[in-house]
Amino acid sequence: VWIFGYGSLVWRPGFEFTSRKVGFIRGYCRRFWQGDTFHRGSEKMVRGGQPGASLCPQPGRVVTLLEDCGACTWGVAYEVRGEQIAASLEYLNMREAVLGGYDTKLVKFHPQEKDAEEPILALVYIATPQNPSYLGPASEEDIAAQIVVSSGCAGHNIEYLLRLADFMRYFCPQAEDKHLFSIEEALVSILPCLYYTEESLEE
Repeated sequence: VWIFGYGSLVWRPGFEFTSRKVGFIRGYCRRFWQGDTFHRGSEKMVRGGQPGASLCPQPGRVVTLLEDCGACTWGVAYEVRGEQIAASLEYLNMREAVLGGYDTKLVKFHPQEKDAEEPILALVYIATPQNPSYLGPASEEDIAAQIVVSSGCAGHNIEYLLRLADFMRYFCPQAEDKHLFSIEEALVSILPCLYYTEESLEE
């Protein structure tokens, strides 16, 4: 069985595997449209920014896939064999489906290697608008602002974004992901302002 990852799975699969390949799937684009109140966000209630605003949870932003016939999404496919199959699927069901709200689909994975033969059929986890944690579209600036203030059991939402951008930059330098890198750029522009504010508050 092959499992395709396009988010945190590219650097932290969390299960044993036999081999891994960098490559892409066609017909989907990656979007930071899924909310996360466990791994990279919190269910802790915080008050909104406007005077008199009510308390609301602080979800992080993580990626899902959006159907787009002209797009492709780069990531990593992991091959699991024998006893690895049941163990990995049980682990991913909890991580992605139960805690994340993702459904499973089968896709054709195209390895990066030039001598690769036919595409590989792989399992992929996709969050659809029907799940309760789905946040949907927002501007890159608003997504970056939400990522800056979010963290969960797996770490800060900033780490999630930067690790994914680093993966694309170093393992898939020929690929474009305007959405991802625009959010990274917006985040980098916010951080100095945030740092300055924290310093001022300490003073």
